[in-house]
Amino acid sequence: MKLVRSEGLVRIRDLDLPLLRGMAVSAPGAVVEAWPVEVEKLLREAVSRLGGGDLQEAAELTLGLAPGMRDSVAAERRKRAARVYSLSTERFRKSQEGTVLAQVVEQLCWIAGAGARDVPGAGGTVPAPYRQHRELRIDRQGRARRVLLHIHPVEWLRCVDVVVSPSNTHFELPPVYKSSVAASLRRAAAGRDATGEVVADHLADALAAARHERGLPAGPVPPGAVLATAPGALARRGVRRIYHAAVTAPRPGTNDYDTTPQGVADAAARVLELMSREGAACTPPLRSVCFPLLGAGRGGLPVEASVGAMWPVLDADGGPDREVHLIVRRPDTADQLARFLGAEQLPPDGAAACSGGPAEGERPW
Repeated sequence: MKLVRSEGLVRIRDLDLPLLRGMAVSAPGAVVEAWPVEVEKLLREAVSRLGGGDLQEAAELTLGLAPGMRDSVAAERRKRAARVYSLSTERFRKSQEGTVLAQVVEQLCWIAGAGARDVPGAGGTVPAPYRQHRELRIDRQGRARRVLLHIHPVEWLRCVDVVVSPSNTHFELPPVYKSSVAASLRRAAAGRDATGEVVADHLADALAAARHERGLPAGPVPPGAVLATAPGALARRGVRRIYHAAVTAPRPGTNDYDTTPQGVADAAARVLELMSREGAACTPPLRSVCFPLLGAGRGGLPVEASVGAMWPVLDADGGPDREVHLIVRRPDTADQLARFLGAEQLPPDGAAACSGGPAEGERPW
């Protein structure tokens, strides 16, 4: 979507858009040879579902879908979209624009799912590269475990009781403009005013308070340590706790980190232990937990090493009602993870329902 925004509708044919192209040409009656037109139709359909108002108007201007804006340059489209929210162009770029594009993407994913159910012979499922989640069955040593695998940014999670946030051993959060899981959660949990300006850094404040309450020293903690905090603004999405897991040790004098599979395994085990202790005191009890691939980002662990360290701990968990989720951003990473675990993919309608939170009955994806 960022590529379409920057290059514009008139250059769609020249862009590498495999997901948008696949979604567009899988629609009933789509003309494969005219895929740029089909992509534009798909974008217009997604934007039309935003419900009008400032959000839809800003989306139409941002993507060049508004009348007379088809061949406008990106800077002009951004400037006009910023006026919708009475913001400067730079403030809109840093705040509202990302929200606008994310809302369009959510509608695209919804259309892709609904469209596949209507296509004769589609079998009622969305092609795997375009689904936002997969339910996996993993058979090991004569017993099976089901896991929900999310394929989207972590801030899109809904109705998951506990979300695990990877941290360094100093329990310091990365800046909000970074792309890591921890930065994304910090951004999504922040309190904002009507213009989108951050007015409360909830996760950073809560993490500092938790460290003080536990009496932790000023220096680093051992890898595998876990601190729990409230979710800040993520509570509106049904998230009830954030567990900060220390898995990367900063290497002095560099921008690099040291990460070990043992540290990842220890963190996963402590997350489950803490969840069991806290869960008994919660109403309703904490039931669902979502893990990213700990240590596989800046930590430098390969996907297989991260999963290989986490999975034995998750598989051995004795919690009878525990609902385990994993989350990655890319379909190819999801494929890699599933292959490593030898997982069988189940039909999407077999997935578990939302485990609670304000959006009762909503699916957790």
